[in-house]
Amino acid sequence: MLRNQKELDNVNNMAATPSPGQLSSLQIQQMMADAKRMINVRKQALEATGITLPPSMSSMASSASMPPPGVIVPPPIARNMPSMMMMENNNDVVSFDDKKRKIAELQAQIASKLASGGFKPDEEPTKPIPLLLDNEGRAIDVSGKQLLFPTRQPTLKANIRAQKRPATDSRPMGKDGTRSVVPEEEDFMPPAGNKYFDDRLPPASVIKKGLERKKKSLRFNDPGKYVAIAQKQRTEARLNNLKSEIADKARKTGIANAARMAKLSGTAGSSDKSAEYIPQVEWWDTLILEEDKKIKDLVTYDSPIKQDAITSLIEHPTQMRCPTEPNEPHCTPVFLTKKEQKKLRRQNRRETWKEKQEKIRLGLEPPPPAKVRISNLMRVLGTEAVQDPTKVEAHVRQQMAKRLKTHQDTNAARKLTPEQKKAKKIKKMQEDVTLGVSVSVYRIDCLGNQAKRFKVETVAHQLHMTGVVVMYRECNIVVVEGGPKQQAKYRRLLMSRVKWDEDMVKDKEDTPNKCILVWEGMVKERAFPDFKYKPMKTEEMVREFFKKYSVQHYWDAALSGTVLEAVIADD
Repeated sequence: MLRNQKELDNVNNMAATPSPGQLSSLQIQQMMADAKRMINVRKQALEATGITLPPSMSSMASSASMPPPGVIVPPPIARNMPSMMMMENNNDVVSFDDKKRKIAELQAQIASKLASGGFKPDEEPTKPIPLLLDNEGRAIDVSGKQLLFPTRQPTLKANIRAQKRPATDSRPMGKDGTRSVVPEEEDFMPPAGNKYFDDRLPPASVIKKGLERKKKSLRFNDPGKYVAIAQKQRTEARLNNLKSEIADKARKTGIANAARMAKLSGTAGSSDKSAEYIPQVEWWDTLILEEDKKIKDLVTYDSPIKQDAITSLIEHPTQMRCPTEPNEPHCTPVFLTKKEQKKLRRQNRRETWKEKQEKIRLGLEPPPPAKVRISNLMRVLGTEAVQDPTKVEAHVRQQMAKRLKTHQDTNAARKLTPEQKKAKKIKKMQEDVTLGVSVSVYRIDCLGNQAKRFKVETVAHQLHMTGVVVMYRECNIVVVEGGPKQQAKYRRLLMSRVKWDEDMVKDKEDTPNKCILVWEGMVKERAFPDFKYKPMKTEEMVREFFKKYSVQHYWDAALSGTVLEAVIADD
């Protein structure tokens, strides 16, 4: 009993201090009063029809009555906690399942009697039924049973088709293990019932086929796929660079031309490099020789001659244009004598004067003011000069000063600025080398004199020439590139202006220094970007430097002259 009393006190305390979200005691009392009022109204309605309920049932119905609409009541378990505890102590109280069963039987009896008596129950309330929650927040009915609400599924066409599709699907299976999505028949409106249908459209089967969309499967790249692709591309790039280098070397060394001639002659080189292949007949002679009937595909000089191939006509090869020649013919200008130039200038000035006088006569231009000077003052102005000579003289001097200022301004505008003068001088010094570059190679025994070395470099820069000066102990080589006029001025510097014989060759006191022109000629383009000095220690370094610019033959020509001179001197 003490335990039951403590539990009852705890329940009362919990009811007195409601937790957040629960109803207070006043609200519960108001709710119970409303429920009793509604039960009384329903009992009166039943009594009017002649139906009476037993007292136990009426009390049970009143305890299980529904709350008014819009009112949320606490769970029946928490609300009837004291009564339930008392029922546990009372053996004559029926269980909860028996109550529910009796309520269901009573409701069935009431429904049958209402149907037989013709009584129409009140209309359903327009307001929604209040939601009843238990202490765990679950939705329950008046009997305390948990309510299970149906879950709504999305009503998409794909889900509807999947439900309607039979278990044995006849659609074709794709490569990725999925079936193609084919639109259903109900998605297409028949042409007869569609007023917007166009007869020119293709049939429905073709349209369905066009609307099909194949599902692509997710494919992952294998590890190292792009690494292999990048490695392959790098290998191809290196191979292409190697091919281009081989082609350039073959073109520069003449191997490509020899291979082309061998291809034209129809001969192939022997596998043995020591044995040189000599053709039986030159390719230009095969045109007039017949094949030997005994040995097919073999032509020798003993073969008979084709008489039909020999005529009295002479075939002249087509003359090719030199790459250094201009595309348009160059016309040499006609130079006039001094007397002819004066006469032409006088005629031009007279034509201009006549044209100006004609415009003044027609009124197109105003007549120019009289050109008054101190010498012709009285003759031009006449009486005006006599009336006020001082004023007229001041006016004349003002006009003279104005004409002088106009002349000086015109000359100043025509005068070139310092930048323009410099550009004009550089343009005059530089030459057009698009059709060919003149190259000169000089060999100097010794370049130990600092002053002469400075002249060699400075004049090359002043003439805007390119090249290199390679300083080697046995052979100093100077290579300069430019136009013909530049080469003439530079040749005059090295061969005439600079006195090389004033100095003696180092380590050879009895040998005077000298400068020799090794080679000069024309090339297609420049080999060096600028003019600079390059001191070298070994012959291999010199040759590698010139080989870098593909002009190693300059060094070979200069060194061969030095070797020949040394051999002659020893003899």
